Amino acid sequence: MAVELQIASHGREYNGKMTSIVILSCMVAATGGIIFGYDIGISGGVTSMVPFLEKFFPDVYTKMKQDKNISNYCKFDSQLLTTFTSSLYIAGLLASFFASSVTRMFGRKPSILVGGAAFLVGAALGGAALNIYMLILGRVLLGVGIGFANQSVPLYLSEMALPRYRGAINNGFQLCVGIGVLSANLINFGTEKIKDGYGWRLSLAMAAVPASILTLGAFFLPETPNSIIQNSKNHQKAKLMLQSIRGTNDVEQEFDDLIEASNVSNSIKHPFKNILQRKYRPQLVMAVTIPFFQQFTGINVISFYAPILFLTIGLGESASLLSAVMIGIVGTTSTFISMLIVDKLGRRVLFISGGIQMFFSQILIGSIMAFQLGDHGEISKKYVYLILVLICIYVAGFAWSWGPLGWLVPSEIFPLEIRSAAQKTKNVPIEQMEKVWREHLFWKRIVVDE
Repeated sequence: MAVELQIASHGREYNGKMTSIVILSCMVAATGGIIFGYDIGISGGVTSMVPFLEKFFPDVYTKMKQDKNISNYCKFDSQLLTTFTSSLYIAGLLASFFASSVTRMFGRKPSILVGGAAFLVGAALGGAALNIYMLILGRVLLGVGIGFANQSVPLYLSEMALPRYRGAINNGFQLCVGIGVLSANLINFGTEKIKDGYGWRLSLAMAAVPASILTLGAFFLPETPNSIIQNSKNHQKAKLMLQSIRGTNDVEQEFDDLIEASNVSNSIKHPFKNILQRKYRPQLVMAVTIPFFQQFTGINVISFYAPILFLTIGLGESASLLSAVMIGIVGTTSTFISMLIVDKLGRRVLFISGGIQMFFSQILIGSIMAFQLGDHGEISKKYVYLILVLICIYVAGFAWSWGPLGWLVPSEIFPLEIRSAAQKTKNVPIEQMEKVWREHLFWKRIVVDE
């Protein structure tokens, strides 16, 4: 199961095949994206279910049903509900700092394993929750899993992939995020119809399925050659692993580049301190701003609150969940398109065109809601469907541009010595990325030899 190819970039030629071990390993690792997407998509639907609100947030349910004078935008205003939703992201942020050290010191595989185990326990607690404390603790553990998986999985995919297909393989992580969101919406749509009121438990507990795949699969994942060289210093083992995942014995060019990068890495004792050096400034700027603007697009508002948004503008509970399913289908399909074109068109084209598409669709959505809905008004069905179409356009723009590229680009622009501290690139071997900055029209003035 291999396709013969040869990669040339910046004077280097890397031989290799797209082997089955790479495909299977990346498929297992990318299930971390499914769990991330599932956690994002499941909570919005669950918090719109009446039995869930009655059990954990009765004040919100009473206010939503009985207070006719409350603003359309304040029906779900609750400090406790906000704590439930935000605990995932706060825990993920804090865990990512520990995950970086684990990834650097022990390898990508242990970090993936820790993330999978945290997901598994968090899903069990959420599904079995008897009170708000169990519910939030489960949510926190899911956040820990996200912090570890989102740190290690994109990096693992980038290091396992061939340069020519690195964009497509790494974008598979975002595809899995989309699949996770879609799966969550479908499950919510089904469990909402359960009469006995325990549908929300099934929705939260089903996260254990991909978590089990990731946790068990992590035991069998091969470690990347980069990580073996960096941590165990066993060059023979690393070379054998590189030959195995590339499907050829002729890996001298790539292996020499890995050794050279490792030698530089060994001379760096404090990667977090060194990342602030002038020569790493382009990478630092890109690694901070790209994920920032990826989140600043507002995609999590749509992914998380889509069912609540549709409830607010007048759709019923079941119709709101069905609309979220439609959005999930659009997002997953668009991400698949991105996998096909990212290594052909390049990163810059997708960044710009996707950003323009999202900008105009958001302006139109906001204008319609401001003028047609207001604080206490109602919105006609034709505008409800127009908002749904515009949200689909917005999600499509994100899913084939900033969504996958927000994970891909930061994971491929850093040299080995600071890569785990941080996290035009198409077809460029990771070990040769420094040359891209030295030849860039602007950044070549910043990156100078010391």
